[in-house]
Amino acid sequence: MSDKRPPKFKFLERLADENGVAIAVLNENGDVTAAANDNSICKTLYGSAAFGHRCAAECGTAFDRAEAAGGQVDFTCHAGLRCRAMRVDDRGRPFVAIVGRTFTSVTKYREATERALGGEWRTLPPAELFANVLISGSDEPIEKAAAELERFAPKPEEPILELEPPAKKVDAVEARPAATPTAETVEPPDENAITKLIEEFNRRTIDPVEVMPQERKGSITAEAAAVAEFRSLLGRMMELRYKQAAISVVEFIGSRFGIASLVWLERNGDGYKSVAATGEFKGKSIRVRLDLPNEELAEHALAGEPIDLREKRAEAGERGLRVFPVLVGSEVRAALGVRVRTGTEMAEKLPEIIARLARAAAPQMEILRLRDEVMRSEAVAAGLRRFNESLRHADSNEFWRSVAESAAEVLGAERVSILTPADSSGELRARSMIGTGVDLSADRNIGGRIARTALETGKPIVAEDLADLGIARSPESWNYRTASFISFPIGIGEKRLAVLNVADRADGGSFTADDVEILHALAPQLAVAIDRRQLEIRAVELEKRSITDSLTGLMNRGYIEERLIEEMSRANRYRTQMSLLMIDVDNFKSYNDTFGHPAGDVALVLVAKAMKDTLRAADVAARYGGEEFAILLPQTGADEAASIAERLRQRVERTEFPRRQVTISIGFAEFSSEFSEPRDWITAADMALYDAKELGRNCVRNYADLGRSFRENVH
Repeated sequence: MSDKRPPKFKFLERLADENGVAIAVLNENGDVTAAANDNSICKTLYGSAAFGHRCAAECGTAFDRAEAAGGQVDFTCHAGLRCRAMRVDDRGRPFVAIVGRTFTSVTKYREATERALGGEWRTLPPAELFANVLISGSDEPIEKAAAELERFAPKPEEPILELEPPAKKVDAVEARPAATPTAETVEPPDENAITKLIEEFNRRTIDPVEVMPQERKGSITAEAAAVAEFRSLLGRMMELRYKQAAISVVEFIGSRFGIASLVWLERNGDGYKSVAATGEFKGKSIRVRLDLPNEELAEHALAGEPIDLREKRAEAGERGLRVFPVLVGSEVRAALGVRVRTGTEMAEKLPEIIARLARAAAPQMEILRLRDEVMRSEAVAAGLRRFNESLRHADSNEFWRSVAESAAEVLGAERVSILTPADSSGELRARSMIGTGVDLSADRNIGGRIARTALETGKPIVAEDLADLGIARSPESWNYRTASFISFPIGIGEKRLAVLNVADRADGGSFTADDVEILHALAPQLAVAIDRRQLEIRAVELEKRSITDSLTGLMNRGYIEERLIEEMSRANRYRTQMSLLMIDVDNFKSYNDTFGHPAGDVALVLVAKAMKDTLRAADVAARYGGEEFAILLPQTGADEAASIAERLRQRVERTEFPRRQVTISIGFAEFSSEFSEPRDWITAADMALYDAKELGRNCVRNYADLGRSFRENVH
């Protein structure tokens, strides 16, 4: 079915989703005319009687404030959300767009959760309040979204009565405006621009004679023939991906000059990491540090002089690495490493040829790297959108599995697990595990090898092979295909929420720092989603605690009295039967006085257990106070209520108590039109209970058999 919404509504939704912000458009009166990805906190507070006026005083007056500020104004609202109000026009009509409504710091978000749990927001439904919370971590997403909305900003009026002097005729070159620096965000490399660079570098590809030393020009030697082949390779490289091109370079040099082990390295942080390798380097993670400034490395590159390195554990006579720095422009952004035995020399002129070939390949390799970066950025952006969308629509019952499946899709992983701290003991609990045929959820040491370290330190752990960290591989029964993994901690501020473990890349490769970068991009929204889920669980527990008796686990007096109001209304409307039991533990005061209150508590718990074991699923049992209990029996007449009460009395009588035998007395009343409010019905059942105790306790009495009305209330 086609989308019939106006294009501008689609534009707002796209802009809001891509930047992870909310956008609301209001008219001059403060009425919302359009909204996209709105923050659930805003919707809940604005719609509440307690806080709506505060929202109206801020967002409701945004039009006037933006107008007074000359077009736009930044503010943080009373909920801690960062916003930018900016004037926009649509077909000549004035509006204000509020962009953001997002937490730009975890501190503000944590303050919001505390206000929801025990502060001024505690009366608001947590599920609604935190249904779609936005957290960006900075103002950058607001800035980016606002920049796109600038085209709808009111245009200044043109002066119509001023005459400009004739424009001075200038030379075409002089007429070009001078380039001025701007504060705009640098965009990722444009793929079309990269294609043009490719064509330019193809035109400038090396001539086989040019790479040869001056004294050898004019004679096409074996080395020159190799260079000619290399030129052909460079022409084909632009059809390859970056890593494939790097493999082609090292394999060509290795096979053409008889070198068994080579590695192409790219700059990464304060060192260089392997991209492709042959021989004994193949399949290994190689990292190299060249402790020289860029200027000195550039001199080595220009002179074709390699730098000899020894492994940290290498002894005299063992092999090291001969590194050829590679210039891209004025920077050493790559290097070619050749495995050599320390103290040996390469064949004459071979180092110079290798250096020249590496330098010739460098521009194309950099272009391919940039092109891969563009493609990866686009893939990550698309993955983030899918991930955020799946989080937004995740069913509460399938939340953890939905998160794991979404992470697996974005990272191209076959195995993902999510572990959370179970309690103060530090043990981890498996919330979801996908891609494994082994159930490790019952393992008390789950995550003990790696995940707990990641959670405690707050730093991700990534390895292409477990052996790199000195950790033994998992048992064969766990059926891992590869030894590469990521253990990524998820938290908000100092609060550690969970660990996301990723293993077994679908393509059989290894996880790298690029994958960790993707997880860093996912982490803020994922942390908010997990925190919101845990907040909802905690809110449900608090709500349950507020209606539950902490000792027996039964409902409390407040709950049963509220329930009686509902059931009486239903009975009056539909003429249904129901009965109420009031129960008292016989001689409980003497039990407490003789054996102490802890023993008395144990007795009450056993009585409550007897009730739970005897009653039906629809029946509602509550501790009414002290040793007194109340039970509501829906859809139950007097005869059936008498049978249930007698079964319960017998069950308690047969129960073994630690100190002495315990019995109960029960009085019940079937609902009738005689009772106009819960207090009447409770009094009637209580009268029957009193009669049971007067008759010697440990028995059941029916209010209807008393022969008097609850209105007499003689006791």
